[in-house]
Amino acid sequence: MSVEPWEPPSVLLAVDLVILTLRSARLHVLLIERGVEPYRGSFALPGGFLSHGDEDIFVAARRELSEEAGLADVPHLEMLSVYGEPGRDPRGRVISVAYLAIAPRLPEPVAGTDAAGACWKPVEDVLSSGLKLAFDHRRIIADGVECARVKLEHSALATAFCADTFTISELQQVYEAVWGVRLDPRNFYRKVQNARGFIVPAGPMRRTENGRPARLFKPGPLQVLYPPMARSAQSVSAPPGDSTAQNPEGGVLS
Repeated sequence: MSVEPWEPPSVLLAVDLVILTLRSARLHVLLIERGVEPYRGSFALPGGFLSHGDEDIFVAARRELSEEAGLADVPHLEMLSVYGEPGRDPRGRVISVAYLAIAPRLPEPVAGTDAAGACWKPVEDVLSSGLKLAFDHRRIIADGVECARVKLEHSALATAFCADTFTISELQQVYEAVWGVRLDPRNFYRKVQNARGFIVPAGPMRRTENGRPARLFKPGPLQVLYPPMARSAQSVSAPPGDSTAQNPEGGVLS
């Protein structure tokens, strides 16, 4: 009985990048406008195929981010997930390795290679289905955003989006922007204070716009938060940026 020689399936390997940052107190994701088919004119994540068989996947991710959006200095990329459902790409069977970066103060992107444009888009607009996205990129973005939200629960990442010194109100605004919820200032203050070493006092008090004094803080030595800043434990009752709630220890929760 003859056996047909085995032939490997035709599979293409690609990378996609979910780059998140805060702009004007809102969480934004980096998108490019596709300049080629398929999905020409639609928004998509920056990414593409490996340039050659010997290219490292992580190197390909860095290269695509630089070529398509002009961002060569994005810190720490980490692997988010792998997407490989049949039919996700009309060009054939494509497996995509998605990478995630969450970083403060990222510059305006500059489109290149086969991207007709590059821009930052508010995450809530992208996830609301009001924006036409290529491939399965809305799902990949949703996974990246959820990963970012979990990171804020368990790590000190939020302080990276603040100035060298900041008020608790300013730190709260970071959590509200990433989590997409409004937080009760009293509950937030209590959770921050319970995470010993998360933030530490930093110098004299600052007067806010309404003239009230606000304590200044800076990042502490703690990188992993315990107890975590669990979203489910945060009361959603105060509007974002509200600095009028009274601090249980005196003064203002700012």
